[in-house]
Amino acid sequence: MNWVEIGARIRKQRENFGYTREAFAEKLDITPKFCADIELGNKGMSVQTLCNISSILKVSTDYILFGTSQQDHSLSSMMLQHCTPEEQRYAEEILKTFIMAMNSKHD
Repeated sequence: MNWVEIGARIRKQRENFGYTREAFAEKLDITPKFCADIELGNKGMSVQTLCNISSILKVSTDYILFGTSQQDHSLSSMMLQHCTPEEQRYAEEILKTFIMAMNSKHD
């Protein structure tokens, strides 16, 4: 297990959702320090914590652990394949803004 890479994937997805480390730790029912240790790769986590992270961040445990996930054949994914890298970055920023707005609406 490469805990540094695992932590980096968790941190990136947390940031994509717009969660602060403190807010994310609260959702996980862990301390912000332990959350930081996970994200920095200093500590591993229990299976339960891994499952909670997967659920909260809407990613598979395979993605968290190995950086892989099942092939996504959604309409939006197929549409993005026809965009330039610059257009993909714009679309990603728009989607991040949308997700953050939806998360704040439900909190």
